[in-house]
Amino acid sequence: MANPDPKPPLREVVTIDGTNVTLQMKSNPIENLGVLTGQELFHYLNIFDDKFQPSNYNKADGTPLRLFDSKSVKIDVSKRSKEDMGFWHRNVDNHEVIICVRGALRWETEMGTVILREGEMILIPKGISHRSMLCEDSLEENVLIELKIAEKLNYVGDNK
Repeated sequence: MANPDPKPPLREVVTIDGTNVTLQMKSNPIENLGVLTGQELFHYLNIFDDKFQPSNYNKADGTPLRLFDSKSVKIDVSKRSKEDMGFWHRNVDNHEVIICVRGALRWETEMGTVILREGEMILIPKGISHRSMLCEDSLEENVLIELKIAEKLNYVGDNK
């Protein structure tokens, strides 16, 4: 009986400073002997867990919950349930990328108004006044991931 064909080599694409480097691997990178140090660098979390309840859950003047923080990027979870954001906010330090993961909210900005629904995202440039309001598609719990980014952002989504 003939031996089955050996597994073909695996490819791994590593991105270094925007350039893709392709490596050919003998084995799957997750088939290691265990993580000996640095396990604290790996984080898995469920933003729907009750322990991730920001103070803005049911009061408009509350704040999102900071999950990750660095000099150039901050990642928050925001949950709105009952109240409109009755004040305007202008972030002069960071661009804000807002991703809706549950529900919907109306975002009013100096640059226009948009209903942000599940799976959609908007970029509010640094210095632009904005607020979120409930809308007819809002749920009892509307959940957003907010990225605050200090550096200039270039939109490249249409580049093919």
